[in-house]
Amino acid sequence: MPGKKSAIKLHEHFHKDGSLWARGELKKGVMEGYWEWFRKDGSRMRSGSFAHGVQVGEWTTYAKDGSIVKVTAMRPRRS
Repeated sequence: MPGKKSAIKLHEHFHKDGSLWARGELKKGVMEGYWEWFRKDGSRMRSGSFAHGVQVGEWTTYAKDGSIVKVTAMRPRRS
């Protein structure tokens, strides 16, 4: 019988006022894949990806008007 794949679940977290704060996927309770964070007004604040709970690749920070403020390249952790 082939190995069982771990279920990836969509996760959403909300501000106290009920507006969306963050959205992404969890695999065994750990952040995985593409994630986005939002301000209380609904504008996107930051986005990027995770691999096994670690930020990887390029992360983008946005202004309230949606324009890109900066892009940060995440460096691998050193052991």
